Amino acid sequence: MVISARALNRSTLRRQLLLERAPLGVADAVRRVVCLQAQHPGSPYVALWNRVADFDPGRLDGAVDGFELVRSTLMRLTLHLVHAEDYRAFREGMEPTLRGSRLHDPRFTKAGFTAADADALLPGLLAYAGSARTGAELRRHIEEGRGGPVEAVVWRMVRQYAPLWHAPTGPPWSFGTAQSFVTAAELPVLADPEASAAGLAALVRRYLEGFGPASVPDMAQFTTAPRRLVREAVRSLEGELDRLEGADGTVLYDVPGAVRPGGDVPAPPRLMAMWDSVLLAYADRSRVIPPAYRKHVIRVNGDTLPTLLVDGYVAGVWRPVDGGIEASAFHPLTAGDWEGLAAEAASLGALLADRDPRVYGRYDHWWAKGLPSVETRVLPR
Repeated sequence: MVISARALNRSTLRRQLLLERAPLGVADAVRRVVCLQAQHPGSPYVALWNRVADFDPGRLDGAVDGFELVRSTLMRLTLHLVHAEDYRAFREGMEPTLRGSRLHDPRFTKAGFTAADADALLPGLLAYAGSARTGAELRRHIEEGRGGPVEAVVWRMVRQYAPLWHAPTGPPWSFGTAQSFVTAAELPVLADPEASAAGLAALVRRYLEGFGPASVPDMAQFTTAPRRLVREAVRSLEGELDRLEGADGTVLYDVPGAVRPGGDVPAPPRLMAMWDSVLLAYADRSRVIPPAYRKHVIRVNGDTLPTLLVDGYVAGVWRPVDGGIEASAFHPLTAGDWEGLAAEAASLGALLADRDPRVYGRYDHWWAKGLPSVETRVLPR
């Protein structure tokens, strides 16, 4: 079966709850879309507002406070919010990538630490973090065990490798600049090839449920796992996956029975969160981002700007400003498109007003450097 590029776009939007807001609780919604990028603590709130009918941010606060949803370093070596019940399999699937990138980083070894050193200190660190500890407390704990100062890079690599959850530190978005950590409730098995292989297979299957159909390079991009390991995971699922073909001949995989809407299905406008997963989950970013716009949306340091989604594709960027949401379109939009975006802006403005009206204000420098907008409007809240 050959599937068109536009039908792939609609499949992504359907599974990511972006064709229609779903009447789901926040925990069920996160599980449905697999994960939410969470480098910026406000982004999971904006991402769920885009996906959940009558979204109540207080419910997300509660799910995070109760560790039903947990924030940790996972896919692409970045912070994600995932359902606590998914954490162990995801972490085991990411083990080879996290171990190789954190414990064998030249900066880590240059500071006098080895993977064996990290393995030795991990049990004591996890026991100490059985209740929430600040980053400063955990770093001092490592220093006491080592009998001397520990460089900041060592602490950063250890905390990103260790199976730690970020503990909430308060408003407006549950996590602030002062970080706190707690040991995962169910510890993953580390440095075990069989556990890692099983975890990666589970992660690949969940990825296809939330982002499929997709290629092996797409799966590798989503996880940052080596393609060799991704291919092995796909082979381990042989007989459990459908095999399709993209319009360019690319081999795609999907879960059986998954809904694949046609390319003619309407897609409503959306104001996507900064670092939204749909922008980063594929090797072929053109599924959602027109190639001409990629460098304007995904900046040189990896910052991925909040985007306008029009007819299912990135059409510009947005940011909160005094008086509303400033929307900058990269190509001319119709009056109907602007009306739809204005309605979204009014709803988003109400969410931000109670939390942080300038949620992404620290990234205004990207606008100061210039963007190729053909029209910019301030849409009132």
